[in-house]
Amino acid sequence: MIYKNALIGGEITDITVEDGRIVSLQKSGSGGIDLKYQKVFPGLIDVHTHGCMGIEANGGDIAGLAKYEALHGTTSFLPTTATVDMETVRAALDRDIEGIDGANVLGFHIEGPYIAKSRKGAQDEKYIRKPDINEYRGLKNVKMVTIAPETEGALDFIEKCDAVCSIGHTDCDYETAAAAIEKGARCLTHTFNAMPPMLHRAPGPIGAAIEKRIYAQLICDGIHVQRGAVWSLYRALGADRVCLISDSIAPAGLPCGEYTSGGLPVTLSKSGCRLADGTLAGSTAFLLDCVKTAIEFGIPEDDAFIMASRTPAKLLGINKGELSVGFDADFIVLDNNYNLLKTVIGGIIYE
Repeated sequence: MIYKNALIGGEITDITVEDGRIVSLQKSGSGGIDLKYQKVFPGLIDVHTHGCMGIEANGGDIAGLAKYEALHGTTSFLPTTATVDMETVRAALDRDIEGIDGANVLGFHIEGPYIAKSRKGAQDEKYIRKPDINEYRGLKNVKMVTIAPETEGALDFIEKCDAVCSIGHTDCDYETAAAAIEKGARCLTHTFNAMPPMLHRAPGPIGAAIEKRIYAQLICDGIHVQRGAVWSLYRALGADRVCLISDSIAPAGLPCGEYTSGGLPVTLSKSGCRLADGTLAGSTAFLLDCVKTAIEFGIPEDDAFIMASRTPAKLLGINKGELSVGFDADFIVLDNNYNLLKTVIGGIIYE
């Protein structure tokens, strides 16, 4: 398959795809699908999404979720479970994720139950528990675990865990976060949200992450994190360490109204999705929306897309996130206003 007249980095080229991978990036002189000089970027990779369009990762229709993600520009994702009973989590993770049509399901991100009650956010406190490496080893398809490193047994868990450990929903101090990073933690979960702020004599997990240069997830929906904080993290870590996420929940894409998320009642309005006490309960944005917001905040176009493609791909160690020969043929086609025209996954078009 040849995709002709793609505008990549300001240059017009053709993308030749064989067996789901890019084999050439040069003018071919052959026929193919004409992209009509529209902008083409690597497919977006969301490592933190609880759902959308009424579907929850906790046990909803994963195939339907994959299709919706593809139609909104996300080519790969980690369905993210919330803090619910372990039977529900285990059942959610036990599903067959191979060969699903739509966005690639790379595995699951379990956000909890190994978190701090003091920073639970919109997680159900009654299901929060101590980290248990043996319990974790009984779970399937886990690619990422959010954990509070100050909880009993957390550092040992991080050292023994074979998934990406991400520090989040935590009240830990700088020293504890640094110790967790030394044990193998590689990421912060939704940086700034559900964690202590960075202060000059108490830099906390954010300070530790910046010093150690680990990855930092960031919800750039224009609600969860203010523009100045987005820029501060971007300046501190750069596009190769800041990882844009949607942290979307099931009501994303639905009209304003009353819904549930992770078993808790939430209200969706124009100011976001919140619990009754006003706590933000995840976002209602898709990852492409977050990229657009980053660009609106003034972050350069190339870096905004890198933070939602190449950077999460490197975090997960997968052959995606770049428009280069040998990489998976996952890319998106946009107009000059960043409106999605086509999503291509493994050479297959979704529109």
